[in-house]
Amino acid sequence: MKQSFAIVTLGCKTNQFESAAMSEKLLAAGYRQLGFEQGADLVLVNTCTVTANTDAQSRKLIRRAQRNNPQARIVVTGCYAQVDAQALAELPGVSLVLGNEEKAELIQQLSDLDSLPKIVVGDIRRDGSGVALEVASEAQRSRAFLQIQNGCDAFCSYCIIPYARGRSRSVEPKAILDQVDLLVAAGHQELVLTGIHIGQYGKDLHHRLSLLDLIKRIEPRLQGARLRLGSLEPTELPEELRQHIAASAQICAHYHIPLQAGTDRVLQAMNRNYTTGFFAALLQDLRTRQPTAGIGIDLIVGFPGESDAEFEETYRFVESLPVSYLHVFPYSRRPGTPAASLAGQVPGDIARLRAARMRQLGEEKQRRFARDFVDLTLEVIAEAGFKDGKMRAVADNYLSVQLPADEMLIGQRQSVKVTGYGRLGLEGEGSAT
Repeated sequence: MKQSFAIVTLGCKTNQFESAAMSEKLLAAGYRQLGFEQGADLVLVNTCTVTANTDAQSRKLIRRAQRNNPQARIVVTGCYAQVDAQALAELPGVSLVLGNEEKAELIQQLSDLDSLPKIVVGDIRRDGSGVALEVASEAQRSRAFLQIQNGCDAFCSYCIIPYARGRSRSVEPKAILDQVDLLVAAGHQELVLTGIHIGQYGKDLHHRLSLLDLIKRIEPRLQGARLRLGSLEPTELPEELRQHIAASAQICAHYHIPLQAGTDRVLQAMNRNYTTGFFAALLQDLRTRQPTAGIGIDLIVGFPGESDAEFEETYRFVESLPVSYLHVFPYSRRPGTPAASLAGQVPGDIARLRAARMRQLGEEKQRRFARDFVDLTLEVIAEAGFKDGKMRAVADNYLSVQLPADEMLIGQRQSVKVTGYGRLGLEGEGSAT
């Protein structure tokens, strides 16, 4: 019988992409895939290290993997593995710790597992390559992630990622375009450009390019598929890029833009190089250009030194913004970052209360935005997975619409009439045609 494997992923879309790539390599090598709880022979834990809490989640998953199958070989990779490989190697059951760049060598490392050191982690800050793992298809997904960049040079004071992912490195355009051709040929109706800091794309290449240059090269190859952009920093949406996105029939009307704080003092302490005034003007410009676009923001509450008054100022600021959803995180002290040693650390219970209140605001904004589309037509792509006879479909502006379950529609684009707003959000009934 073929050896089995399972993979579990924490963290960002880049990790999700890389997990999909590693899964495909294992399948091509003759492994069969199982669910995480099914006691596979090989278990990959692709970790995140954004906060101390995600480190704890990773360790918990490793312990669970060993309980599921005490004989399993456990391979740990991802950002936690990159920054603290020794701690993970010492956990019971761990056979191998791979760094982020070494993910591409997974099959080779497995073939010689007994004679290799348990830790295979390079100095990622010295790595100058921008080679992405390749994914020819992603089973059960209506969309496919396309990695165009890795690493980050921003050094926000709360963030460990520049140390876990290395400096910003761009994938060569030809490699990206080859992947576009493969993914479109495989039938994917949506491609998502992903990376750690995609707005920096091309600045490190010998022939310097911009993200807009890359987009213009991708669009003619889409053959009717749509293109979605991953998270973009507010300082990396120049007018020329905004104008192109607004005029394009192929780029999704969806922006995800990290705000992180709603007061200028806290933004400065975070080492975020913009002001609230700049951010508000940017979002208003996007809303004016594309009134139906989905706009999401990231927000950290409870950053060291954030007073009650500053939180209230942030709340009012976010309340005033034309956003359609929020991703809210209570600040979690991350050892190894400048913010971890700042005075005025906010107690965890206060940070969690602030996060809960901000999430309520986010839910209210999301409901308000979604209800504006009742009785209108949206073009959506249906996703795999049924619940209570319904399936989820995603519009280009990132709104979800619940449709009657129909396996034949998975991964297909269709126009639907939005009929109402229910417990799970927008509801639609079949095709509008």
